[in-house]
This record gives sequence, C-alpha cells and structure tokens, in this order.
Amino acid sequence: MELVISLAIGVMTGAGVWLVLRPRTFQVLIGLSLLSYAVNLFIFSVGSLSIDKEPIVKPGMAANLANYTDPLPQSLVLTAIVIGFATTALFLVVLLALRGLSGGDHVDGQEEQP
Repeated sequence: MELVISLAIGVMTGAGVWLVLRPRTFQVLIGLSLLSYAVNLFIFSVGSLSIDKEPIVKPGMAANLANYTDPLPQSLVLTAIVIGFATTALFLVVLLALRGLSGGDHVDGQEEQP
C-alpha cells in the first residue's frame, strides 16, 4: 500500500509541476490543485496508513501507531481540502474576469503568434 501511495504522490506532483509551467492560466490552476492534492495525500500518509484502525486509543491498548491511526494529519488534510477548494474557486473567478478583460487566458497576457 505504501508503494501505491508514494507512486500516486509522485505522479500527482510531476503532473502538477508540468501543468504549473504551462502557458495557460487554467492549466496553471489545475496544476496548483494537483500539487495541493499531492501535499494532502503526503500529509495523510504521514499519520500511518492503517486499515480498520481507530483514531482513538482504547483503554488497555498500547498507545503506538501499530494500534491506532493518528487523527491530527486527517484533520489537517480536511482543513486543507476546504481551504484549497475556496482558494481554487476564488482563483477561477479571477481567471474568468481576467479572460473577460483581456480576451485571452495566456499567463503573460500575450498569445503566441504563428
């Protein structure tokens, strides 16, 4: 499972960096979203990848990551998802306004001339 998670993080990071370097603002927005998803998945994986483990320590069980899942990274990721969604929505509105004012969505404001 760790291999799948690490591959997913790597693919999302690579695709996000590639999209951030593209000339269109919508592609930059999608790249930033992919990078934030990769960081969220990384933070989520730091809290130990356990299946069917409870986030609360039960009495009589040792308080280590073999017996439970750390709830702090889960709460951090949940908060980051909400903030990331709000930031993406705001950036999308600004992007649409910029496209309406300038007539294009190129990052530096100029379309490439063939």
